Amino acid sequence: MTKLWKLFAVLLAFTLVAAACGNDDDTSEQAPTEAATQAPQATEVVQVDPTQGCDNTYHVITHGDSGTFWSVVEVAVRDAAADIGCEVVYFGANNDALRQSQEIEAAIAAGSSGIAISLADPSGVQSAAEAVVAAGIPLYTLNSGVDNYKGLGATTHIGQTETVAGNGAGERFNDLGATHVLCARQEQTNVGLEERCNGLAETFNGEVTSEFVGLDANPDEQQNTIAAILQGDDSIDGVLGVGPNLPLRALAAGEQAGRDLIIGGFDLSSDLINEIEAGNVAFTVDQQQYLQGYLPVILMHLQATNLNTAGGGLPILTGPGFVDTANAAEVKALVSAGTR
Repeated sequence: MTKLWKLFAVLLAFTLVAAACGNDDDTSEQAPTEAATQAPQATEVVQVDPTQGCDNTYHVITHGDSGTFWSVVEVAVRDAAADIGCEVVYFGANNDALRQSQEIEAAIAAGSSGIAISLADPSGVQSAAEAVVAAGIPLYTLNSGVDNYKGLGATTHIGQTETVAGNGAGERFNDLGATHVLCARQEQTNVGLEERCNGLAETFNGEVTSEFVGLDANPDEQQNTIAAILQGDDSIDGVLGVGPNLPLRALAAGEQAGRDLIIGGFDLSSDLINEIEAGNVAFTVDQQQYLQGYLPVILMHLQATNLNTAGGGLPILTGPGFVDTANAAEVKALVSAGTR
């Protein structure tokens, strides 16, 4: 079987799974290293296997940092680059829309064969994204931007529908008996995180309070902010952290405030899985970010070399799934391997 047909087979299998599990609306991770607990820096990774003679260069330009979630995306980009034998440039802008736009513009100037971007700040990167399409370069979006990719002219979006993911979290909190949930956010301008909180409010039968509690680079600030919110409102009995680190901060904040909380999260880390296994965190929502790094590279290559497009005008969904005590042990091994 040729490599191209192998790629077709992988894509077909994934599409069938997504169609069976997905819905039209909308992190896994390695154990955090010492570097990941410090202020994240923008990262740039170039992967190439020149032995296969690929003349194309692709770009994956995100708002991500070098922390536990985005490190898995980078692993996936490297794996995809190796599989197609092409040069793939990855850049994480660390939530700086200007830097992300500058990298997109540089990729256009370099004559990229395909550009995949995240849209955490759609207005901040809109002009650069529109310039990709105007230059005749295939544009893909990943992770965030499910509500914006069509308007920009992107071929498709690879990620989860964040509103639906929040809906699922709300239903979980209903089942767990919570009455007032703090939806804690680690980024102020990320529309995807706001959609998670809005989705929670749509299905949760009680009250939802949505607050920015500090960046992941400042865990003490996050813990103290959550503790202060808890101390200011005795009715809060649940916390949904819309990232993998905030559930851990919520645990510490609950102890600090002398409160017993029902805690849920988003995405994965070894520490978070440990707390789920121990029964201290009830669940986390898994969007399978390895797929968000791997699939855009494969899809861009298929479009550039075989004029294939996928999605049919709809997003390609990578989640949501849920990790709780029933499946935490199995997922934990994959998190340790760096692919979940």
